[in-house]
Order: sequence, then C-alpha cells, then structure tokens
Amino acid sequence: MKNFVVKTIANAGALAVAIWLLDDITLSGGSTGRKVLTLILVALLFGLVNFVVKPIVKVLTLPLFILTLGLITLVVNALMLMLTSWLAGQFNLSFHVDGFWTAVLGGLIISIVSWALNVVLPDED
Repeated sequence: MKNFVVKTIANAGALAVAIWLLDDITLSGGSTGRKVLTLILVALLFGLVNFVVKPIVKVLTLPLFILTLGLITLVVNALMLMLTSWLAGQFNLSFHVDGFWTAVLGGLIISIVSWALNVVLPDED
C-alpha cells in the first residue's frame, strides 16, 4: 500500500513538472486545492493506464522496440499520456495534452522526473 502511495505521489509530481514546463499541457480549475485534487486523480488515472494498457502495447510493438533499440518507448509514453488526457476528459477532469509532439516531450519529462522522484522517495524495500 505504501508503495502505491509513493508511486502516485511521484506520478503527480512528474505531471506537475510537465504542466509547469509545457504550455500545451494544461490543468485548469478553480482553487489550488481543486487543482491538487485533480492532479492526484489524473496521476491515479495515468498509473492505471500505465499498469493496464502499456504492457499490452509493449508486447504488440515488441518488433519495433527491437528495431528502434527502444526509442519507440518515447512514442508509447506519448500515446499513454494522450490516452490519459482523453480519459481525463471523459471523467470531466480539467487535464489536457494538446498535440502529439507535446505528448512526446511531456512523456520524456514525466519519465525523467518520475524516475528521479522514485529514487528519492522512500520505498518498502
């Protein structure tokens, strides 16, 4: 359970950094508390997408992973971020990613920041 909370906080932090750095990734809303709640819900949604959909996409695109020496990971991460944006819209969460190349750059930022936060934040191990 503790590991789940740590990963959700890391995802929320990584998403917040991407929102802060990129103008085309937006989180709108009223008060700061509402934005934080929306960010946590989007982080949960992003974690769910990465847990359920990403492994299936990785298996289906395995030849491309081999052919591109793993660079297709950037595209897969961008697609997962765009799927999260679409799902957030379906749940009336005010999170939006505008465009594929913004999603590629946002996915890269989220991967780096999430990795760094997972190194710093405590884990069950």
